[in-house]
Amino acid sequence: METKFWQVSAEQPDLEIIKQAAALIRQGGLVAFPTETVYGLGADGLNPEAVKKIFKAKGRPSDNPLILHIAESADVWRLARQVDARVQKLISRFWPGPLTLVLPKEKIIPAEVTAGLDTVAIRMPRHPVALALIKESGVPLAAPSANRSGYPSPTTGEHVSVDLGGRIEAILESGPTGVGLESTVLDLSTDLPLILRPGGVTREDLVSVLGTVSMDSGLSDPRQKPKSPGMKYTHYSPRAEVILVQGATEKVVPKIKELVSQSSSQGKKIGLLLTAETWAGLGAEADELPVFYRRNLGSVSHLEDIAHIIYSELRNCDTEGVEVIFTETYRPEGLGAALMNRLLKAAGHQVINV
Repeated sequence: METKFWQVSAEQPDLEIIKQAAALIRQGGLVAFPTETVYGLGADGLNPEAVKKIFKAKGRPSDNPLILHIAESADVWRLARQVDARVQKLISRFWPGPLTLVLPKEKIIPAEVTAGLDTVAIRMPRHPVALALIKESGVPLAAPSANRSGYPSPTTGEHVSVDLGGRIEAILESGPTGVGLESTVLDLSTDLPLILRPGGVTREDLVSVLGTVSMDSGLSDPRQKPKSPGMKYTHYSPRAEVILVQGATEKVVPKIKELVSQSSSQGKKIGLLLTAETWAGLGAEADELPVFYRRNLGSVSHLEDIAHIIYSELRNCDTEGVEVIFTETYRPEGLGAALMNRLLKAAGHQVINV
């Protein structure tokens, strides 16, 4: 299959290209498109056969549910069986944006979307190209991240092309995504709001609207499988081994030097993805380290900058042939909770405490 690669301006999406992409969706095809979080792989969310193609293209297990993307908040009432005051408050505050709501589903939603569950995940993305494509298609788009299953999510159209070129009908390229991490998934199908996946809307943000909000225990326990779309299996992992180093900067710095020395003696190609604070701690010695790939991710005081590039940097390490990546942990508060969730998954929970 030849994959069409269309460049579309986020400021003023080309209507003719959007129409062509929407036609592919209505014909049962797959189109990758940008959102403010990561690139999604879209199909007609009401067409079971089209939805099945998503799983085949990605190599995604069919028991891993998908998120339905909509362009009008009013569509929630068509897709969800129960929409209470909590939902309306959250829609008013956070949509369009990186918040996915899990609600009891209506019968029109195919079982292929929900993996047979009685709930459906719905969100309204905050990206002009995504909204234009959904509106023109005239259907909700079932859309997981547009990557091969298990790999770091794509934050550019080029990432999508590397993973899915020749496997899908088209890619809408609109530059790097903004947030860089997937949406927060909040389960509202029960009385107690439950975060199934942390993301761009933080727990603190949600508490300010709802009061008490809990976290799925499976997020912190690697022995459990969380219930959220995109979180049931090993995920976000580059081909390189990822090892996290946790501790105060003054302890992380010598440990990084020790780990680099050990891996170098074994002939491994090393990647360092470190914060500005840790690079500063390494000082002039940083230039002497036998490292194959290095990147300053930015300051811990600006986690949004780190989140924006972390997937891209994991992918860069693979492109450069890195075999082992050393990076850091973050306080699991605010956006740090989402960063840690993704990094722990990428590292298979390999954490060195110092």
